[in-house]
Amino acid sequence: MDDTTNSVSPLPPLPPDPPTATTGRVSIVVKDNESSSIVVAAGDVITGGKPPLPVEDIPDAELRVVRRAWVHSDAADQEVVTAKEAARLLTGEGPALAVIAGPQGLGKRAVALKALWEATQSLHAGVPRGAQEPKLQRIQPDWDDMKVPDISLLPAEPDHGYLLDITAEISTWQDPANVATSLVRHGERLRTKGSFLVLVTDANGWPADASGALADVFVQTTRCPSPRKVAAVHLERMYDLPDRAQWLNPDARGGFGLGGAASHLVNDAMSPAEAVRLASLLARAEASVEGIAQAQEAFQKWEKLVKGVFEDTKDNADDRALLIAALFLSGDDALTVQDASRTLLGEREQRSMRDILTGPDLTARYERVKVRVQGRCVDIDEKPGYAQAVLNHLWRQRADIHEPLLEWIDSVTQPKQPGATQLERISDLLVQLAITENDVRVIKKIYEWIDNGEGSSEHQQLIGRVLTTAAQADTLGTQVRALLLDWAQEPSAAVARVVSLVCRSDFAEHYTYQALIRLRWVLGRPTRDAAVVAAEDAIRDIAARPGLLPRVWKSVVKWPGEGRRLAANRAFLALLDPRDNPYVLKVMMAAAERDTEVRQSLVTGWRTALSDSAVNAESRALLIGWARAWAGQEVPQEVLVDLLNEVIEQHLLATPIAALVYGEPGVGYDQSVIDLRMQLRLPSPLSHVPTHEPR
Repeated sequence: MDDTTNSVSPLPPLPPDPPTATTGRVSIVVKDNESSSIVVAAGDVITGGKPPLPVEDIPDAELRVVRRAWVHSDAADQEVVTAKEAARLLTGEGPALAVIAGPQGLGKRAVALKALWEATQSLHAGVPRGAQEPKLQRIQPDWDDMKVPDISLLPAEPDHGYLLDITAEISTWQDPANVATSLVRHGERLRTKGSFLVLVTDANGWPADASGALADVFVQTTRCPSPRKVAAVHLERMYDLPDRAQWLNPDARGGFGLGGAASHLVNDAMSPAEAVRLASLLARAEASVEGIAQAQEAFQKWEKLVKGVFEDTKDNADDRALLIAALFLSGDDALTVQDASRTLLGEREQRSMRDILTGPDLTARYERVKVRVQGRCVDIDEKPGYAQAVLNHLWRQRADIHEPLLEWIDSVTQPKQPGATQLERISDLLVQLAITENDVRVIKKIYEWIDNGEGSSEHQQLIGRVLTTAAQADTLGTQVRALLLDWAQEPSAAVARVVSLVCRSDFAEHYTYQALIRLRWVLGRPTRDAAVVAAEDAIRDIAARPGLLPRVWKSVVKWPGEGRRLAANRAFLALLDPRDNPYVLKVMMAAAERDTEVRQSLVTGWRTALSDSAVNAESRALLIGWARAWAGQEVPQEVLVDLLNEVIEQHLLATPIAALVYGEPGVGYDQSVIDLRMQLRLPSPLSHVPTHEPR
């Protein structure tokens, strides 16, 4: 029931190779394609128009909540009607659109899901049991240009309920009234298909005052369900623990003698999301006073403990510095952490004997700031979440520490410094801090580590994971994605390579167009360096994922017309390279066999690449790769020969084609190239008249 959910996760493993193409015919029924031409090829689809924005199914766990554990009243026992009003708009006579607006923390996402669920149930009330249920999906806002979103890319399948969160992007719209009007028109289109769209946004972004049509779809959220009731209902209906629901009732006497024992943990100012989190902790807690106390500590995120530690050390900068060093270097030697804490304080001179012998022992100092010493090493993680709580407290309560703390982190993570081996831990702490505090300066500091002297692939992969997490965060992600666009244009090969790694991650599945735009900048670098190679690998990998090839292909074929000729040529050659994975080549060849538009795009791509001497080496390598794929019968052989014949007619004297046809002095070719050469119809090198008609 929260508006946002954030978590730090590493880059996922690369997906398995897509299924090998088959030669069998596929029978499909195509509906509502309107302006698109569709070609089925090797189990994939190449579309003539731009594919709609990606969607993902709403998790069933979230739908179970709105079906089984919905709370209709607030803390004052007044009915909360936001979801009911939104559902009424969806099922009324106007556009099938509802805009749910309000501040964060009122459970707008849950309201949206409830409205979608009620609307779809109302529409299908007379449908026999066992019929296909309406599908509820979340739209990923993967716009080419977030400032001018192309509303025509919104999906519009029949019998679907769509959710789109525009909170982070609505403030960037250049013409909010025009975009909002287009959304209303899209809602009218959805009405004809039996589908719905619910938008979630902030309190002030939607231009409801611009017209009556925009005001008619607007629902303002001002109140939320009672947090106490939300937590209790979750314990009763989601966890089947009605006795524990009594722990939250201050007047209860049941629940194994623990009635009311957790009632002090709930207050009316709590968000529905926090109430749900409390219920989950109480559901897992031991049924005892001690168990509830442990659940309380976890629920309060160590706030009381952290406040107590900082109160006890308010006159002791040494111990506070020791705590800060420990939270970043947990697991390291206790003396190493102490040295790092002194560096934080700017103490570089050796201490006098008097200072050394004065004060408590080192272990006692660690214990005073609630850090355990195991053997010779510090361990702050025996209290999960404590380190993050300390860091968040520092960031909020000690604003002057921001810059010097980040500078210290920068110094302690340099090569041969103790933080160099702790970069994953430190990065995770910082990215979680950035997301929690919505502070992009933290991300900029992580970016500075890319070129700090550690150029290993592991180092860059690690930073890529962190930036991937930040780029997909609900609020912070908008700023991070803008930074990635800037960084893709930087001269540093290391920075550009990290951007390519982010674009190759699951970021590409959620924001395919945005990943391609960033890769386009990297592919356009003047020299084919490690960053360009990484971008070629990324675009090839993205295209091989189920459903993404149409997006990739339709973007790449437009790049020459947008002044991105070198990037387009590199992308074209990388996509059709069968050496690592022939999947894309198989699909495109099968599509070319059936569709002249696809065939012509392949010929045009070759002509553009062969006219660019900057990619001669890559063109040579791809032609050899095609010869081997042809010899291995991995592609339709006649189609490939015809394509090459058509290219040869105009580019026989181009260096890569001449090398394929006539060979080069001192270069040996394998049998596949020789055999393919025998199949080609060669015009005279001096002739300007085409001699070959495609079969």
